[in-house]
Amino acid sequence: MRIKLLHILLISQFYMGFSFKGQPTEQDLSITKQLEEVKEAVLTSSIQDWDIDYIMGKFDPAKHPDFMVIPVEYRDAEVRYIRKDVLEAFIAMYDAAKKDGINLKIISATRNFDNQKRIWENKWTGATLLSDGVNAAKDIADPVNRAVQILRYSSMPGTSRHHWGTDIDLNNLNSKYFISGEGLKVYIWLVNNAHNYGFCRPYSVKGSDRYTGYNEEQWHWSYFPIADQLTQAAKTKLTNSMITGFKGAETAETIDMLNNYILGISTACQAR
Repeated sequence: MRIKLLHILLISQFYMGFSFKGQPTEQDLSITKQLEEVKEAVLTSSIQDWDIDYIMGKFDPAKHPDFMVIPVEYRDAEVRYIRKDVLEAFIAMYDAAKKDGINLKIISATRNFDNQKRIWENKWTGATLLSDGVNAAKDIADPVNRAVQILRYSSMPGTSRHHWGTDIDLNNLNSKYFISGEGLKVYIWLVNNAHNYGFCRPYSVKGSDRYTGYNEEQWHWSYFPIADQLTQAAKTKLTNSMITGFKGAETAETIDMLNNYILGISTACQAR
């Protein structure tokens, strides 16, 4: 019962910001109905004692009962999986954005350990260049420095929020997209409205409300009511010594992946 009440309070923090100015319009009432449906879906979903394999993405979302394929109208061409309760919340946000002339598209969602390992090791070995064109294998000899450079935008396997099925990347993975034109309109809408649907942005500008972790990501949004549970589970169950099974894993303890990256998130994505 205590856990259920805490969950209700966490959800309320995101929905309390939605209020009418003057008489509610038909659109307002429709959004309110959608919010109630989202909240009901979350409250009736199982509140789990998350195990370490789930936290570290060591499962197949295609076979997990809490996951489903994202319908094609909400994503890019690649088949992607997401938690069912998170998809419910996203659809409510997508519909509201659409009415305001904003088109949201999921371009990355759940990535399990093996998927993240492929991304990480391609950068570690130089098969994929870093965002600034650097070949990490050839140009960065020191393993800790190499890992830190990769960690500007890519997580170590076992540490990514994308393992959880709660986090999505929207529209574009380039910061420049969000500073003008259509991208700026999308970003402003999300900043002003995403919290109404339970979404927060974990990677704000470093130095504003966080001082460690990944570089700013305007595209990355997290479904707080579930992701916060998983953040707390990672805090209590995951240790740096558990982060193994890929090239460069020996740097995890020196870097302190748990405190500097997994927990290095904006206050907007932390329980108040």
